[in-house]
Amino acid sequence: MSHPCEMKYNRILLKLSGEALLGKNLYGIDNDRLVVYAKEIKQIHEQGVEIAIVIGGGNIFRGLTGSEDGIDRVQADYMGMLATVINGLALQNALENMDIPTRLQSAIKMESIAEPFIKRKATRHLEKGRVVIFASGTGNPYFTTDSAAVLRAIEINAEVILKGTRVDGIYNKDPEKNKEAIKFDNISFEETIKKGLKIMDTTAFTLSKENELPIIVFDMNTKGNLTKVVMGEKIGTKVSK
Repeated sequence: MSHPCEMKYNRILLKLSGEALLGKNLYGIDNDRLVVYAKEIKQIHEQGVEIAIVIGGGNIFRGLTGSEDGIDRVQADYMGMLATVINGLALQNALENMDIPTRLQSAIKMESIAEPFIKRKATRHLEKGRVVIFASGTGNPYFTTDSAAVLRAIEINAEVILKGTRVDGIYNKDPEKNKEAIKFDNISFEETIKKGLKIMDTTAFTLSKENELPIIVFDMNTKGNLTKVVMGEKIGTKVSK
């Protein structure tokens, strides 16, 4: 596929939280929100950007919360992984409704609905212009979908992790609770750790730091933001070495 020169990144990994799909709902998937995200993804797909996506499952079931409620932690984590498969299927459907070829790969084998995760196959799909959605996290309990996002990004040689959230970057305090919060445009991995800023869980963050894989945290709910980030505009906060 051709890579237009104005795009800064040719291969990205987009991390979406399950909660992002809630939209106006308290639980489950808001189809309107799904369509909005699919449109954003379509814009960069049409520019020849190779797109992999990891999606969380918190809108359906969160493993950690489940274990706090008395479910065995390993069982709870597997339940959370299955929630990401439901989200992955929903996102795949939304993208294919817009004529974007999409493949769903799952770290837990379920041949009827998803391919197993195979690095070479995933890379080949990306080269052929298909969007690849990675479901089931890493396939292991005790690891978050943030860790899965970093791991998959490294495996497919993505140039950057784009973490789409509802906040427009990283702040020194929670901007939703504190009007005095200051936003960082750029911040190093070291500084983030020192300031105790929770961008991702420690495992994910360490993995990203060790592999010198930059993370850009941006507001996915603002129209056109995804395209701007991929073009290299100063949107959100960039974490790098």
